[in-house]
Amino acid sequence: MPTVTAVVVGAGHCGLAMSRHLAARSIDHVVLERGEVAHSWRTQRWDSLRLLTPNWMTRLPGWSYQGDDPHGYLSAAGVADLVAEYAVTSGSPVVTGTTVTSVRPGAEGFEVATDRGRWNARTVVLASGVTRGHVPAVARRLPGLFSITALQYRSPDQLPSGGALVVGASASGVQIADELQRSGRPVTLAVGEHVRVPRRYRSRDILWWLDSLGILDERWDEVDDVVRARNLPSLQLVGAAHTLDLNTLQASGIRLVGRFAGVRDGVAQFSGSLANVCALADLKLGRLLDTVDDQVGGRGERPEPTLVKKPELGLSLRSGEIHSIVWATGFRPDFSWVDVPVFDHRGRLLHDGGVTRWPGLYVLGLPMLRRRRSTYLDGARCDAADLAAHLTETLKEAS
Repeated sequence: MPTVTAVVVGAGHCGLAMSRHLAARSIDHVVLERGEVAHSWRTQRWDSLRLLTPNWMTRLPGWSYQGDDPHGYLSAAGVADLVAEYAVTSGSPVVTGTTVTSVRPGAEGFEVATDRGRWNARTVVLASGVTRGHVPAVARRLPGLFSITALQYRSPDQLPSGGALVVGASASGVQIADELQRSGRPVTLAVGEHVRVPRRYRSRDILWWLDSLGILDERWDEVDDVVRARNLPSLQLVGAAHTLDLNTLQASGIRLVGRFAGVRDGVAQFSGSLANVCALADLKLGRLLDTVDDQVGGRGERPEPTLVKKPELGLSLRSGEIHSIVWATGFRPDFSWVDVPVFDHRGRLLHDGGVTRWPGLYVLGLPMLRRRRSTYLDGARCDAADLAAHLTETLKEAS
C-alpha cells in the first residue's frame, strides 16, 4: 500500500493548483483522477459553454493568460486543454483512470481506497469539483416528460422538438434558455432569486470592476452570513461581450414565469412573486453600480428595470405545450465516498475556509470557499496557496 504525505482527489484546475503549491513546499503527494485530467470540463459542460470570466482573469499558480484575446472568453474545451497542458508543464504527479471509492481515518492519517488499490496519506485534499445537478424532489411527480439537468445538457439536439421549460435563471439557466429559443423551440423560463449584472459597465467588464475594487477578495470570515453567501445564485452572465438578462430573453420571445413551486395533477405551479424577485435583483444591481460610481465619480448608464408582465401561475404538462424540462437549479458536490465525520445532519460538508474539523482533511473548489473569487477558476490559485500553508503547519505540529 503506497504511502504519501498528501493525496489530492481530482485533477481539475483546483487539484492541480494545490499540487503546484505542495510541490513548491517539497511535500510529496499524488493527484488521483477518476478520468483524464480536466475530466469535468470535458464531460459536464454543454458544447457552447464559455467561461463567465474574461481571459485575462484566467490565472493559475505560476501561469496567466498571455494570448492575443485577453477580453475574450474561453470555451469549455479550451479550458480543458489549458488544464491538461498545465498538468504537464507543472509536472504534477497525476494518476488518471483511478476512482476514489472511500476516504476514512487510518493509521497514517487517512486510508484512501480506489478501484486500483489503496493509499495511505497523512493529509487529503478534496478537489473533485461539482459532480451532480440539484433537482427538486417534486420532479418525481412529472408526468413522463423528458427531463435533464444543466450538467447533463449538451445541446438542443438532446431534447425532443416542441416547447421547453427551463427552471432556474442564473448563469446556466439564461444561457440554456437562450440557446433553446434560438434553436426554434418555444421556451418558458421559471425565474427565482437571481443576481442581475450587466456584462459591461462604464466601458469595463463587470468582473474587471469586481476585481479592481476588491469585491472578489472579500473573505468568508468577513461577510455577515457566509452560509447565504455560499448559496447565492451565480451572476446572470454569459461568456460573450453582450448582456443576457431577462429583458433580452423576453425580447427574443421567451416567456417568464415565477419560481417553480411544484407539480399538482399534471400542472406545474409557479410562485406569484416574480415582480418582487425582479425588483429585488434590480435594487441590488443598482447598489453594486453605485459602489462603482462612488469609486470613480460620475454616473454610468444604467440598465433598464426588468420588465415584468403578469405571469402565469400554472402550466399544464399534459397539454403537449411542454415537451422537455431542463433543471438549471444549481449544482452539488458529491462527497458520499468520504467516510469521515465532517458533515452536518443534512449531509453538507462542514469547513472553515476549506479546513474541515478533522485535522488533515481539506476541501477546494466550493463557492465562496475562502473569498468571493473562489467561485471562479481564478480563485483556485489563492485558495490553494492558503490551504497549502495551513496543511504545512498541520504537518509540522503533528511531527
